[in-house]
Amino acid sequence: MIDNCGASVAALVQADVTSHVEDMPEAAALIPGFNATACPLFLCKGLQFEDNVANVQEFAPGEVVNMKAILPIPHEGPMNVSIIDTATNTAIGQPLIEFASYADESLAVLPANNTDFDVTIPTTLGAKCAVAGACVMQWFWFGTGAQQTYESCVDMVVPAAAAAVVPNTAVAIDLCCYCCLSVAHL
Repeated sequence: MIDNCGASVAALVQADVTSHVEDMPEAAALIPGFNATACPLFLCKGLQFEDNVANVQEFAPGEVVNMKAILPIPHEGPMNVSIIDTATNTAIGQPLIEFASYADESLAVLPANNTDFDVTIPTTLGAKCAVAGACVMQWFWFGTGAQQTYESCVDMVVPAAAAAVVPNTAVAIDLCCYCCLSVAHL
C-alpha cells in the first residue's frame, strides 16, 4: 500500500482500523504527485490486492457466506454488501444484502441482523470474477448524520468452471470494525 498510496495514507489505515474514507483524501493531498489511479481511496480504502494475495478467498456460485460486523460506533445510514469490479469500482449486479437504515445509534441495542447476516454468492457472475484481483466482496456503509463512509473488502475469486451451485455451505467472514475482512471457512 505504501508504494501506491504513500506513507501518510497507509499510516492512517494502519493506525485506526475504524477510519472512514473521507479522512484519506486529506492525507493523500499531502503527498506530492499522489496517483489516485494507483490508489483508489474509495475502493476498499485504497488497500492493495498485491498486499493481500495470500488471503484471496474462493467461493462457489450459490455459496452462503456468513458475515459478522463489529460496530463500535454506530452511525445510522444505508449499508450494502456487493460484488465489486475492481477495474471500474462498480457493482456487478444487485447488492447481496442491503439496509436502508443500518447501525442506528438512537437504538439501545442494534438489531441482530446488523452484526450477523448471510449473503449468497451470485450464480450469474460467469467469468467476471474468475481471476484473483478482478473482484472484491465489499461491505459499504454510509453514516448519514456523521457523513462518513466505511468500507471493508474480501479479495475473492469465483471460478467460472464452478458451475454447480453449492447449497447450504457455511463460510464465516468477520468484519473487523471497518478494516480489511478476514475470512474463515467453517
